[in-house]
Amino acid sequence: MSRNLFRLFVGAMLAIPVAGGLFFIMQYLIATADPEIDESETRKLADIHMPETEIETNLKEAKPDKVDDPEQPPPDLDTPDLDMDMDMEVVNTAPQSAVELEISSTGMSASDGEYLPIVKVAPIYPRRAQTRGITGYCIVEYTVTKTGSIRDPQPVDCSPAGVFERASVKAAEKFKYKPRVVDGEPIEVAGVQNKFTYELEN
Repeated sequence: MSRNLFRLFVGAMLAIPVAGGLFFIMQYLIATADPEIDESETRKLADIHMPETEIETNLKEAKPDKVDDPEQPPPDLDTPDLDMDMDMEVVNTAPQSAVELEISSTGMSASDGEYLPIVKVAPIYPRRAQTRGITGYCIVEYTVTKTGSIRDPQPVDCSPAGVFERASVKAAEKFKYKPRVVDGEPIEVAGVQNKFTYELEN
């Protein structure tokens, strides 16, 4: 214990002269410093003032100007007139083409020809023939049944061959007749023919 006190006493005795020496050194530095103060004018920065801006809010939405109505209405589109004759001729719905229908029968006299066509449908002009400017005809033969419908339509004479057969048979299948009546009973009429003539309008 006495050894620790001795060390503490020795440390205190050494610290006192060190602190006193530092104090005197600081006093000497202060006394020898240049007392003159730098009184040169300092440059002052200009003050910056931001102008106050007022923000306006437009709550009213501007409406677009009204478009004036045209002085003249647009011209009417020309619609082609479709002329259909139930007995002799039907104009095809394909553009720039016409199909003529002719109905005839074999082995029937005028007094026996009491069946009458009710619905006749014009065939659609084949697109390939129309674009190539091909014209011609096709005769289709069929049987008119007791109900007035068509049975077994077959192309019998077509020119040029292999062009108008399919369109002619499809059109003939849609034909409707008033059946022939003998002694108050409807009967079938075989060998009825229809000629489809395919022509291109100029």
